[in-house]
Amino acid sequence: MDHINFLAVLAAAASAFLLGGLWYGPLFKQAWCREAGVDPNASNGHPARIFGGAFVLSLIAAAVFAWFLGPRPALDVAVCTGAITGLGWVAASFGINYLFAGRSLKLWLIDGGYHTLQFTLYGLILGLWH
Repeated sequence: MDHINFLAVLAAAASAFLLGGLWYGPLFKQAWCREAGVDPNASNGHPARIFGGAFVLSLIAAAVFAWFLGPRPALDVAVCTGAITGLGWVAASFGINYLFAGRSLKLWLIDGGYHTLQFTLYGLILGLWH
């Protein structure tokens, strides 16, 4: 863990948090709510718990990804590894669950697309900021 740039990890986590705000806000909120069967106006709990928990989980994911990349990853390797991780591990794993849960392809594309971009951003930030 000595090789991890914790400021870069913090920035990567913040990038995922900001991406999520755009992705699940103005870009895909209505479609996601419709496909997930969620009332877009309903409250799912206290915002501090939800947003705080989401940020902590983003921070954990960014730190583990930084550890996985190792010290001073080349930018192209870090970005490609992020895209492959998001699509090949996270989105594919969601796809398995979504198939068994009977969830729609559209919902999988929204959620899997977010995580593919999330890890691609992690790779970009961690590849640039050593």
